[in-house]
Amino acid sequence: MTISARIDYESIFQYAPVGMCVSQHRVIHACNDALAIMFGYTKDVLSGQSFAILYPSYAEFERTGARIVPIMNAKGYYSDERIMKRVNDQLFWCHVSGRALVPDDPHAAGIWTFEDLSEKRPVTAALTPREREIAALLVDGKTSKAIARQLGLSPRTVEMHRARLMRKFAATTASELIYRLLGVSRQTETTETDAEV
Repeated sequence: MTISARIDYESIFQYAPVGMCVSQHRVIHACNDALAIMFGYTKDVLSGQSFAILYPSYAEFERTGARIVPIMNAKGYYSDERIMKRVNDQLFWCHVSGRALVPDDPHAAGIWTFEDLSEKRPVTAALTPREREIAALLVDGKTSKAIARQLGLSPRTVEMHRARLMRKFAATTASELIYRLLGVSRQTETTETDAEV
């Protein structure tokens, strides 16, 4: 079977069912409708803006950018789940994936996808920027020691933040905290059966 018409890559980009953008030095060069709608902007407003506009804080933008570099250098791509911010300041969980287009300079140019996870994973507690970062890494399956290495913190500091997260999410165990961060309710199964009286 042959394709009679030339593939229109511009249309594929614009109408993709996930948010997509092309970046240069962490500035949005072009984005599609899905990305603009997800964050509550128009494409014209986002074009030329720093990715910082999509983060809850500038510190998180900076730290994420620094974290991406060694991973991109090693793999050529990056993926994580993190809390992002819409134009109305609403925070939401987002799956972000990107690929560097310049192998020796991860931030020089890249293509990124954004998937809104808010329907299955709502943000249910007010978190500090550092707690948001640690929550994202816990969800990614990282241990406290691995998080400490990745963020340049002491393991004790990470444990302190994790303890605060457990209090905020009313979790009594580490696994329960992960479930709550994921928005999954662990319902206890009962063995009772309905009986007619």
